[in-house]
Amino acid sequence: MTATVSFEFFPPNTPEGVAKLRATRQALDAAAPEFFSVTYGAGGVTRDKTLATVLEIADEGRPIAPHLSCIGASRASIGELLDLYRARGIRRLIALRGDQPSGMVNHGDFRFANELVEFVRAKTGDWFHIEVAAYPEMHPQASSPQQDLDAFVRKVRAGADSAITQYFFNADAFFRFRDAAVAAGVTVPIVPGIMPITNYTQLARFSEACGAEIPRWIRVRLASYGDDRASIRRFGFDVVASLCERLMQGGVPSLHFYTLNQASPSLELWQTTAR
Repeated sequence: MTATVSFEFFPPNTPEGVAKLRATRQALDAAAPEFFSVTYGAGGVTRDKTLATVLEIADEGRPIAPHLSCIGASRASIGELLDLYRARGIRRLIALRGDQPSGMVNHGDFRFANELVEFVRAKTGDWFHIEVAAYPEMHPQASSPQQDLDAFVRKVRAGADSAITQYFFNADAFFRFRDAAVAAGVTVPIVPGIMPITNYTQLARFSEACGAEIPRWIRVRLASYGDDRASIRRFGFDVVASLCERLMQGGVPSLHFYTLNQASPSLELWQTTAR
């Protein structure tokens, strides 16, 4: 079976960003992606921008999978979004708990992502293909790997069709997590999330926030390049291309790229890996 690819965007904040994202997805069409996804800010803070981006992509006839984050949300508000997406012919969702913004007291009607998955299934049946998140190196708020695995299994049993992981740079972490999930009875596909390396400072900040480990040998090499962006990109490409190749050899069904709204890094990695 030939592996497929998907690409994630964040909703742009400016007219220039909107135009750039249009050009980005047009370039990524060359990879014949299974779908594009659009992120949803903590507590729904980017809801309007996410919705506008999602509907524009849907209107273009491109396959789209909106992120649906439930922290701080009501059943009524989530239900309205589901009705809208269904009316627009959208068939795929990425169901997430989401991060609680600083200062937020009200958790809303949902505490965990498995509750959101259950709600979507109860309201819409099998209309949506539901993706959930997985964390090969453990969710940063989990107390142990077993607790994190148990939470993942609950999401799958609630009705998830597949999962996309947080990005990582250690293939062994992914394979161990996948094996543990299978041993726990998970049969849905688990798709690796891939982050291209183009900016070390930005990558370090993202990784600190989400708990994704940058192995020491990678951090040392990246830091040694200082402001030499060309060297960072070359080294980063080699590291992530090797990771993708190993994952493909390990039988993953697909790769999901966190594009940061840039086409070239993800497209070049996929074209190299899929050759």
